[in-house]
Amino acid sequence: MGAKTVNKLPVPGATLHYEVTGSGPVLLLIAGGGTDAGIFSGIVGQLSADYTVVAYDPRGNSRSRYDAEPVDGCDAEAADSADEVVAQATEDALAVIDAVAGDSPAYVFGSSSGAITGLELITRYPERVRMLVAHEPPCVEVLPDATDAAAFFQDVYDTYRRDGLDAADVLFSIGTGMDQDEPPPVEDLLPEYQELFRRMRANAASFYEHKLLPFTRYEPDLDALKQVAHKIVPAAGHDSAEYLPGRPIQVLADHLGWPVVTFPGPHTGYATHPAPFATLLSRLLEAELT
Repeated sequence: MGAKTVNKLPVPGATLHYEVTGSGPVLLLIAGGGTDAGIFSGIVGQLSADYTVVAYDPRGNSRSRYDAEPVDGCDAEAADSADEVVAQATEDALAVIDAVAGDSPAYVFGSSSGAITGLELITRYPERVRMLVAHEPPCVEVLPDATDAAAFFQDVYDTYRRDGLDAADVLFSIGTGMDQDEPPPVEDLLPEYQELFRRMRANAASFYEHKLLPFTRYEPDLDALKQVAHKIVPAAGHDSAEYLPGRPIQVLADHLGWPVVTFPGPHTGYATHPAPFATLLSRLLEAELT
């Protein structure tokens, strides 16, 4: 793995932390939920042999701080006004691409809400994306049972506001199938992963308060995506495709006319199965080059 550089990028309302490793065509990794660039550490080394791999902390997560902290949940009206906006997350991703790739388009891999950012990025700026691998975007509005799915995420949010973080975690994990893949105890992890888990835990309240509902309520522009279907790879984890986060990509894949590519592992397979995950991702990117 080449040397990693750590950088800061001012954007409207925040300063983004991003990391660059390797050389070659730019590959942007977009983290989801309450995670950050560190969630991809297991795949960066392998990918950086052929790509300039760029990973960043989404605004409000970990080291990408808001210029002013959003309002907490005590004032519902004020809290709603501080919610994240998918369009702003898209502008952040574009700003990172511009900072590293200049005028050249980038490969993009996004997972979970990061895949939603990727979908909006290729919708708004198709010329800036060379290929998008959209891994389990939870855009449940495309599902035939969208009302039930939306009600679940609303219930998670309400549970967080009423009963706190731990209760919301339990409901969210069970409802998304993530309780099937419990991580090892933090004390058994390497120091860098212990630090990652501490950062993710610190991000959890902001995720439930300001990100969960805006991203899961996202409605992709299906007609616009159809126009760039040749540049989109729908993807889901082998162990998570039938759970809520993995189901919307199957609907999108049918619309785009492509099969869903199955990656190893669960929703976070890039962290649990890094070597085979990176190998498959590399093969998909290489296929575009031929």
